Amino acid sequence: MRYLAARFVHLLAVLLAVTFVTFMLVNVLPGDIAYDIAGLDSSEKEVEAIRQEIGLNRPALVRYAEWLGGILSGDWGHSFRTGELVLDAIMTRFPVSLELVLLAQAMALLLALPLGIISALRSNSRFDRIVTVAGFFCLSVPNFMMAIILIFVFGLWLGWLPVTGYEPISEGLWTNLRNFILPSLSFALAEWTLLARVLRSDMIGVLQEDYISMARAKGMPVGRILWVHAMRPASFSLITLLGLQVGALIGGSIIIESIFALPGVGRLLIGSIFARDFMVIQGCVTFIAVAYVVINFGVDICYALLDPRVRSAKSHG
Repeated sequence: MRYLAARFVHLLAVLLAVTFVTFMLVNVLPGDIAYDIAGLDSSEKEVEAIRQEIGLNRPALVRYAEWLGGILSGDWGHSFRTGELVLDAIMTRFPVSLELVLLAQAMALLLALPLGIISALRSNSRFDRIVTVAGFFCLSVPNFMMAIILIFVFGLWLGWLPVTGYEPISEGLWTNLRNFILPSLSFALAEWTLLARVLRSDMIGVLQEDYISMARAKGMPVGRILWVHAMRPASFSLITLLGLQVGALIGGSIIIESIFALPGVGRLLIGSIFARDFMVIQGCVTFIAVAYVVINFGVDICYALLDPRVRSAKSHG
């Protein structure tokens, strides 16, 4: 409990810093949203009335304190453009972003786990070199460029998969998944490389331990040695990287959702930036920051579950 309390305090401090910096950055953007709402032909009196109505005439620190109090009470404000509640707008689109991130990470793991383990067992072999070259190629291609290549090959040339649009899962599982294959693959083809290389490196070190040699001497099957005895100590770096990648995917979904026309949180953020809808921008950034910090908090919990020495050392530290 002491370990969890310490991590929770750290989580709150990070969230407070992120929300403060984001709020201040949004408020120093050039232009005046009151003019955008009132229209260019409006009088100064009309613009000032709108500025007072939405609170832009008050100091930024006062508005931040009020906004933060609203966040803590569940009131994230409303859109200046549409009047829609910010939290409702985010939660309506969050399932789309969540499905994209989970499918992308699942695809990356399906590639990384077998390739990383086999590369560790056959290190410096031809197979290991081929995986390394393929990994560097995938890693060198940006996500948006990978998305364009996949659209051209599987959407336009072969015609196997749709390239834009979204269908809810209520329309059928396969109908829903077809629209996520290319966006998820755009992420996965870049993410699997780091996962596989980290797992390969850690697995090579673990396989040289004395208890692994003892298990081999006893005639234990290779599969049991890998998954029961070697995988757990070799997964610490992998879990760390997974946490970082999930957070990066949440932020990176802004571009991919726009390319594939997926109605997720990232696309909502992009639309709000173009519309200069400050409350929605702040809400989306805060939501992404909360998700990122919570994921890394979960990574710390996984550390403690995998190795009790971690929580013991950190709680005493």
